[in-house]
Amino acid sequence: MKKMYFIAIYPPQEIIEEIKVFKQDFAMNYGNSMALKNDAHITLLSPFDRELELESDIHTAFQKINTDIPPFEIILNGFGGFPNPNNPVIFVRPEANESLNLLHQKVIQHLSFGKKSFTPHMTVGYRNLTFENYGKAWEVYKNKMYKTKFLVDKILLLRHDGKWVPIAEKHLANPDTGNSLF
Repeated sequence: MKKMYFIAIYPPQEIIEEIKVFKQDFAMNYGNSMALKNDAHITLLSPFDRELELESDIHTAFQKINTDIPPFEIILNGFGGFPNPNNPVIFVRPEANESLNLLHQKVIQHLSFGKKSFTPHMTVGYRNLTFENYGKAWEVYKNKMYKTKFLVDKILLLRHDGKWVPIAEKHLANPDTGNSLF
């Protein structure tokens, strides 16, 4: 039996709740109920499927990811969008961050399935968001203010069991000491 997996960074629960308010707006005002299905996160490795029997190999590869980089801060600042007519997306935009890009590179060194491009974002509206409603929402969200920050200190491996469930985590470490900070 195949299962879906992906690797992500999750913000603290208070930021997940703040972003859920935007997702609720999309569900109520833009016909985008799918927005509520997942908690806010930044995807480091897009979902991929594998036979459940191979899950130990996925765990092994996940543990080999070199996370010897110091924990770092991500600043979320405003909104962005992917205006693809077939699959439009509106998201909370993280500011450019070299540590985040480095972490992504370290992930795909050991697990490289699917596309290689990396556009960090926290999805607010997607999937059943029509292009017409994307346009209406974008008029509201393109100038909407939202700014916060959080510390990235770990990455998560998740499996889809009806919903996304964390099955492993790996903490970032201070490379000067080689020891995990947590």
